[in-house]
Amino acid sequence: MFEADQIQQLKQLIGEQVEAGRAELDQLVAQARAMKGGVRVIKSHSATSVALMASDGGNNKVAFNPFYLQVVRVVDSNGKELCLEVVSPISDIEELGRRQFHEDGTPRTALGKLMRGLGVQTLKELSPMMSGDSPSWVQVFRDLCEWATLYDLICHRDYPTNTLIVRDGLLRSKIFAGDLFVRMGEQIHEAIERVYRRDRRKVWLVGLAKKTQVLEYYRLAISLSGVFDNGSACYAKVPAAMLDSVYKWEEYTRDVDDKSTGEDPKFNFGRMYFVRFGPYAGDPIWSVDVMSRQDKDAHSIFGYLQADAVAGFPIPLYPNCIQQADNYSRVADLDMDIVEDYLVDAVREQVGADKAPVIDGLRLASDVAARRYE
Repeated sequence: MFEADQIQQLKQLIGEQVEAGRAELDQLVAQARAMKGGVRVIKSHSATSVALMASDGGNNKVAFNPFYLQVVRVVDSNGKELCLEVVSPISDIEELGRRQFHEDGTPRTALGKLMRGLGVQTLKELSPMMSGDSPSWVQVFRDLCEWATLYDLICHRDYPTNTLIVRDGLLRSKIFAGDLFVRMGEQIHEAIERVYRRDRRKVWLVGLAKKTQVLEYYRLAISLSGVFDNGSACYAKVPAAMLDSVYKWEEYTRDVDDKSTGEDPKFNFGRMYFVRFGPYAGDPIWSVDVMSRQDKDAHSIFGYLQADAVAGFPIPLYPNCIQQADNYSRVADLDMDIVEDYLVDAVREQVGADKAPVIDGLRLASDVAARRYE
């Protein structure tokens, strides 16, 4: 506990630091205020909306030391399972890559289709983080599966109606090798154009993030500037200067068509907007990436998203399609118990019948300890 004199000293020190940062805050407010001319009111539209959601890796870890499993599951907002994999940090990554293809070399999974489309043979060629040097590769594999499912959903499906596909997360990634990420974006855009030419159906792609560095950095400045205080659902494009002040990677912030300076963009094929789906100043603001080549349709896209967001539950004014996909994709409660039981059964089988009681004893002891402190 702080003493009384320490409290006063602490208060003074904090005040001095805030005063020293006032000039920076004023600069941020000025940058936010400059957005005001670009703020547009959202007019609600109705459309079919589909969201992709890879279940949270934190909820899908199953361990019976030294065995550790990661369940990778991607489900859409209709509850349809699009991808299911189980991996471990000790898995053979080369074999995992081969498993994405049939014996005749044709793709067996969405990830296999993505690898074939990008002309790579192994997971390490797809992402340098799939080298196995760090156990965190299982999280990278999860993200690759989600991107691959998105790729498959757009490039290899038919759409009977105009459809908005929503990804939980921005249309940016640093896990792909070289320019493979933007090449994937180009193929997705070509598929969208092909659908329109063939079926006269529009497919839009957006990525929505609950939190981003740029929004957190400018949140106070946006509130102080009152840039969105217009009494309506609205949106505004995030200026390049704001992105550059927060992110150090130009390839992550620059538009895919921007070849002006430095290395070509390779981590991004979206254009970022700040969007508020509610009419009030206290309503949440989200960061949304519209696919760069679809920027001209931003007004319609946000109209469709707003119609879905007003029905959002339990998170208010957040697209309901993402929340539905999240609910379907979670591996928890009874499902997680089943996975844990299968893991223990597999360990019992490996150690043999004579040692099986040891496994049962350890499992029982861990269960009692866990439940004691729940």
